[in-house]
Amino acid sequence: MLVEVCANSLQSALNAEKAGADRIELCSELAVGGITPSYGLLKAVSEKISIPVRVLIRPRSGDFTYSDDEFEIMKSDIKLCSEMGIEGIAIGMLHANFDFDEIRFRELEEMNHGLKTTFHRAFDWVPDPFLGLEWLERMGVDAILTSGQQKTAQEGIDLLSELQKKALLCTIMPGSGINVSNAHLFKEKGFKAIHLSGVKMHQKLDKDPKVPMNAPKMLSDDSIPISNFERLQEVVRSVK
Repeated sequence: MLVEVCANSLQSALNAEKAGADRIELCSELAVGGITPSYGLLKAVSEKISIPVRVLIRPRSGDFTYSDDEFEIMKSDIKLCSEMGIEGIAIGMLHANFDFDEIRFRELEEMNHGLKTTFHRAFDWVPDPFLGLEWLERMGVDAILTSGQQKTAQEGIDLLSELQKKALLCTIMPGSGINVSNAHLFKEKGFKAIHLSGVKMHQKLDKDPKVPMNAPKMLSDDSIPISNFERLQEVVRSVK
């Protein structure tokens, strides 16, 4: 069974390789489901990690419906991955009604220069996962990362099993909530790959900071924080 580790840092990637993982999905910011890693992190991992790496192509947190500018950023990141010799990418684009963004997906597949492709957990939002599987296989996707459209892969194991039975060309890769206590369930069900982060929080500070830097109110699946023109204009006018 292939074990893919979602690594959010160079140290995470090094630990994954040392632990015997077969592949890394490299990203940043696990707390929001991952976003595209920086050039510096990508370069460090490509230089120091010998196992295959797939890079998450996601320009921001939140939904998977992207503006034209965001799509251009995604294309630039894919081009960089190709130039750096990365094995593959993890992508996913949807319309606001959760249907596949077929036109953009085809465009990315046409310009990815042979990179292998995982369709990530945006798959867990599509209305019909079986039709989705058929379409992604026609598009040449190598793997589908999914929790079976449930909060965790263990909760979604029935749908995952049905998808696996129907998959002809791509690997159904269960992910979300996989750990040492339940990983064996997926092996017993005959899955060929699993995906996990395996993280353990590491205390770095000697004491609590004076003020929090996290902003839970900005975490949302159906909306994203965007600097507002009118608000900014009012502040600028008030101080200029």
